[in-house]
Amino acid sequence: MRIVPSIRSVRSLMFLLVILAMSAISFAQIGISVRIGPPAIPVYEQPLCPGEGYMWTPGYWAYGPDGYFWVPGTWVMAPEVGFLWTPGWWGWGGGGFFFHTGWWGPHIGFYGGINYGFGYFGHGYEGGRWDNGHFFYNRSVNNVNITNIHNTYNTTINNTNVNRVSYNGGEGGINERARPEEESAANERHIAPIAAQTQHEEAARNDPQQRASVNNGKPPVAATPRPGALHESGAVPAKEAGAPANRGETEQQGKEQAARPENNVPRPPTAESHAENNVPRPPATHAKDLAPHPLPEPPNTGNPKLDQKYQQKQAKLIANQNAEHQKLQQKQEQEHQRLAQQKANEARTQQIEQKHQQQTQKMEQKHAQQQQKMQHKVQSASRPRR
Repeated sequence: MRIVPSIRSVRSLMFLLVILAMSAISFAQIGISVRIGPPAIPVYEQPLCPGEGYMWTPGYWAYGPDGYFWVPGTWVMAPEVGFLWTPGWWGWGGGGFFFHTGWWGPHIGFYGGINYGFGYFGHGYEGGRWDNGHFFYNRSVNNVNITNIHNTYNTTINNTNVNRVSYNGGEGGINERARPEEESAANERHIAPIAAQTQHEEAARNDPQQRASVNNGKPPVAATPRPGALHESGAVPAKEAGAPANRGETEQQGKEQAARPENNVPRPPTAESHAENNVPRPPATHAKDLAPHPLPEPPNTGNPKLDQKYQQKQAKLIANQNAEHQKLQQKQEQEHQRLAQQKANEARTQQIEQKHQQQTQKMEQKHAQQQQKMQHKVQSASRPRR
């Protein structure tokens, strides 16, 4: 049996290596499958907007080696004029909950129907809009000082969504699907979470008080005026948990999820793929880095013929998705060959690498949504008829 110094030290080393490799790449968790859904969205107030051009990015539950932890909502400068933030979200699919990474783009995409508040009420964004290169804030849902920020308007939003559930699908989850305009937004050019956002998440990860197993769904820092400012003036605590927490369940998450082989996500095989090292990896940059999608567990609707039908559909879906892996891999390798032949400079090479990363992440997000849709059909067929 191989001896390691300690599980804790190995985890710490792995996270350090990840951060060094990530740069501006999102610390996305689309590759992590968790058996238990995240806690409810806590109740908190929005900090004052620090200045013009800052966009609100709502808080969310992320997942680490110690279970779920709260990443505070914060104000972030938009990476480009005209770009808006589509929040990440947890969704059920393939026997576990997967995290769909947020992104910047010209339009708001699907974020699971989750009510994050402050303009993000499940679909679209009511917190503001771009106009002639300037962002205008809706004062009815944003905490803005009109003395310092003059680009404001006041439109009352009749929000009837009071649900604080933080995940889509699965038992007790939000039952919402992407609208046509949200699907169109997913096909536009995106920018992954910027470095300030990934560093903000890492700061939350390193604070034990942000863990659900410690705060029972009521994080001491629910929002900050700027990324990473968890312990600076202006940080806001949660007023209350979004729902009563099951302490025993949250305490077990970090121990149980990382140790379960069935919860290990499809990812490239590495020498570090031991149970104690099952920590979030950065999203794959190329299709060649992706492991084939595994077949999900056979459906059990109580109808053998229907089970066989869905099993065939699942097998066909997985085969098509793995074929898309291979097709994109060939395309990306051809582009690498052309770069080598043209002796492309560093700027051009970096541009192609960024395009490859976006292609790969977009494909995996689409695959996760397809699997979730299939899982929803199976679950619907399994429900008893009245």
